[in-house]
Amino acid sequence: MRYISTRGQAPELTFGEAMLTGLARDGGLYVPAQIPQWSHDDIKALAGLSYEDVAYRVMQPFCGETFSDAELKEAIAKAYAGFGHAARAPIKQLAPNHFLLELFHGPTLAFKDFAMQIIGQLFQIALAKEGRKITIVGATSGDTGSAAIEAFRGLDNVDVFILFPHGRVSDVQRRQMTTPIEDNVHALALDGDFDDCQGKLKDMFNHFEFRDAVGLAGVNSINWARVLAQVVYYFTAAVTLGAPDRKISFTVPTGNFGDIFAGYIAKSMGLPIDQLVIATNQNDILHRCLTTGRYEMDGVKASISPSMDIQISSNFERALFMAYGQDGAAVTQLMDELKTTGGFTVSQGALEALREIYASGRVSEDQTSAQIKDELVRSGELLCPHSAIGVHVADQHLGAVPMVTLATAHPAKFPDAVEAATGIRPALPERMGDLFDRPERVTRVPNDLSALEALIQERRRV
Repeated sequence: MRYISTRGQAPELTFGEAMLTGLARDGGLYVPAQIPQWSHDDIKALAGLSYEDVAYRVMQPFCGETFSDAELKEAIAKAYAGFGHAARAPIKQLAPNHFLLELFHGPTLAFKDFAMQIIGQLFQIALAKEGRKITIVGATSGDTGSAAIEAFRGLDNVDVFILFPHGRVSDVQRRQMTTPIEDNVHALALDGDFDDCQGKLKDMFNHFEFRDAVGLAGVNSINWARVLAQVVYYFTAAVTLGAPDRKISFTVPTGNFGDIFAGYIAKSMGLPIDQLVIATNQNDILHRCLTTGRYEMDGVKASISPSMDIQISSNFERALFMAYGQDGAAVTQLMDELKTTGGFTVSQGALEALREIYASGRVSEDQTSAQIKDELVRSGELLCPHSAIGVHVADQHLGAVPMVTLATAHPAKFPDAVEAATGIRPALPERMGDLFDRPERVTRVPNDLSALEALIQERRRV
């Protein structure tokens, strides 16, 4: 299995190389040169298997020779052993033909754990083989950072620096990043929004002298291994509800597009997915793009669903690459336009290709709060704001095909928003009950590339 860049100018890599590299040297994102194809019988054979067994079967064809079967199976077993539900990603029924996929039973109570826990295990195996040390720098709107820290804390061959927008994540999200005591993890509160954090991360990757000097690696959703790990729960959910003998639809609350692009990969492999529905909050650049054909930055507006407060949706580049027939030059031109003018227009042919795969919807702040309140009455389910956005948009796309909404975080990660909507303040699980008693360790940093690089150089362990 080989991996190619969405901008067409970087060398092809193996799975292991793409995983440890993160962002391609031409600024693009890695995707598989070919997507493995599954038959009806291949999918049907997943019925009744554990989550770990399905994960192995889905991921193995993409890994090539990077890991032995035994290594991959052991990594998967370790990754999900600490989850708080035996099914790992259980399904609940909300209403006729509408189901909720609970993705918040991992150690940091968010869907990012599904990818980050396995990446932590795979990185450790790969680095031990090569005798290498790396520096992971990540940007987060809230959940990726805590999941990355949880996955890599205490490892000898990895230093982790996580950038998050100062004052723009929930208290629970912040404390999950700032309370670990291991000396290889560093929480950096950047003066700016998430797009500023993500922009500085990309600038570091494109500063090759710095990148090579510190052994820079990325675990944001730009990392292909992140996307691959998320493909698994589309299969487990769909098979639970009758695939491959009937179609299943999915609605995904998304800002950076990685989670729903994993659904596209599952569909491309042969999983009978009918609709893939993008659910956005008031930062609705993805919905506007699919509606108008124009991808136009409009400033980030802080919301009660902060993990979706994004205008530069990194993984959308992968979707554009597919929609443009894997034309790296066309994607490069679009990304250059975005950087210089703040937007671009999708060609008619590519827009039609996107619309064949994705539908979308937008949810306001008031609608989000109302959905949290109404869903508690309707089904007894207490939703986080992001999951509520997904349910609201899914309700607008219900039909004869079963709809699965991805519940991306535990409501206790966003207690203020949930309490304001329902009067109920959701409690953290018992294992995290002392989170607000732990001392914090955080560094406030300016929105300045040179200052960030100097700090990382100073603090990384040699």
